[in-house]
Amino acid sequence: MDKKDKITAVVPCFNEEEVIGLFYEEICRVAERMKEQAEFEILFVNDGSSDGTLAKMKELREKDRRVCYLSFSRNFGKEAAMYAGLEHATGDYVAVIDADLQHPPELLIEMYRSIREEGFDSAAAQRVSRTGEPKLRAFVSRKFYRVLAKLSKIEVVDGEVDYRLMSRQMVNAVLQMSERNRFTKGIFSWVGFRTKWIPYENVERAAGTTKWSFGKLLKYSLEGIIGYSTAPLAFVSLIGVLFCIAAFIAILFIIIKTLVWGDPVGGWPSLACMILGVSGVQLFCMGILGQYLGKTYLEVKNRPIYLASIVETNENGQTEAGGAESGK
Repeated sequence: MDKKDKITAVVPCFNEEEVIGLFYEEICRVAERMKEQAEFEILFVNDGSSDGTLAKMKELREKDRRVCYLSFSRNFGKEAAMYAGLEHATGDYVAVIDADLQHPPELLIEMYRSIREEGFDSAAAQRVSRTGEPKLRAFVSRKFYRVLAKLSKIEVVDGEVDYRLMSRQMVNAVLQMSERNRFTKGIFSWVGFRTKWIPYENVERAAGTTKWSFGKLLKYSLEGIIGYSTAPLAFVSLIGVLFCIAAFIAILFIIIKTLVWGDPVGGWPSLACMILGVSGVQLFCMGILGQYLGKTYLEVKNRPIYLASIVETNENGQTEAGGAESGK
């Protein structure tokens, strides 16, 4: 009898106490439908939750040995949670999926078929509608994908989400990208490999509230642009050249004006405006340079991507608890 494939579902969780049980039921239904082709490992990553998320994970582990969990010592963010999950996943194929059921677990069936039968290395979900999302958030998200696609050399798909199933080969490639300032969508694109995009309609959360505020989404967008594009630096250089030309023209104008009409007492308002304008542009350019310098500073510190206070897995048939694990 041929050995079944093993699929690990990596599930980042931050204060998902209300929905984690519902997610478990749904993914178990999918596992039952796929039992002839693959066996499942469900790897929850507790990203420093302050509610009962970790307790729920322990309850699920007690009744189902397919469930594994990893708990961070504090909140390190979803990017770190995804990296930790990929690092600890033992499956032949690894899926990254949210616990709030906005990523329909049944898509895993089509994703698995795409990789196994059609020769793709990855199958990713593409949201084709934003029903239920605030209009401002949807507008900013669409514009971000367009801006990032123009500024960077990576392929960015409008409606792309973190939900995807990957072959072990691709997972190993992603794990080699161990930078601290992570933008996983960019990493997935940068490592390459053949990806099939599977469209789906937007689904609202099954329970609880979103953890992604507008401010967090904006910060995440800037992370993607700074991490995968040097266009802002080129923009700063262009602004500097333009202002040098403008300053040279202004100097010639002032010299000619003084020689022809003399030096009138007036003129301090325009002088003040020029000083404020140039100073503002200088500060703006310094801010962009500072962003890049700050990212470089954090990278050279070489701090771990995450720290785990509890690890409990069934890797190699063993159960481990306690200790500390960290991203390399």
